[in-house]
Amino acid sequence: MVKAKKQYDSKSERALQILDAAAVLLGESGYDGVSARDIAERAGVNKALVFYYWGSKPELFEKVLERYYDAHRDALEQAFETGGTIVERMHRVMDSYLDFIEENRIYPRLVQQQLTGGGPHTDMVRHHLATFFEWITEVLAEISPKTGPLAAKHFYLSISAIVTNYFTITPAIAKQWGVDPMSPAALAERREHLHWLVDTLLARLQEETSGD
Repeated sequence: MVKAKKQYDSKSERALQILDAAAVLLGESGYDGVSARDIAERAGVNKALVFYYWGSKPELFEKVLERYYDAHRDALEQAFETGGTIVERMHRVMDSYLDFIEENRIYPRLVQQQLTGGGPHTDMVRHHLATFFEWITEVLAEISPKTGPLAAKHFYLSISAIVTNYFTITPAIAKQWGVDPMSPAALAERREHLHWLVDTLLARLQEETSGD
């Protein structure tokens, strides 16, 4: 589960229990399928404390998403900024991305629920996605053109999809796989595949843009 950042350090353990409970329930049932009472019961607290600590259900959901995006971006930035070649840095980014989503599998569902269902926090999701888009554009600026099929905007979508879709789609085809997609062996295999994709994409990108 995503950990609280600095702005949550002053919150009590009980307040963070409520935040964690809200994240789980919202990921399982969606915004409209969860009440403040449900969250209180999951956290083992009185319903009044949900409002005492977080104000309202909409405010609580905003904090759930905000905490997720803050931690997500921190993880990817730290992975990229450690140093090394672009390939080494992107390997670490993919590893960090995979690890983060594995530990926080409910969040892709939360985001998709808002975007596809026109949820009340769609604008907030769009804002954070735009921030991620700007970051990946900056990361790839040294090798990716600004426009065309090799532009960073396409890599942003591709990188996001090949990581998050693994956790949203494979549970539906686990029987066909013959193994548990979430087992350590399967995840290790997926990690190797992501490294291969990064190597292939970056090599081809550098090859096709070297004359620009």
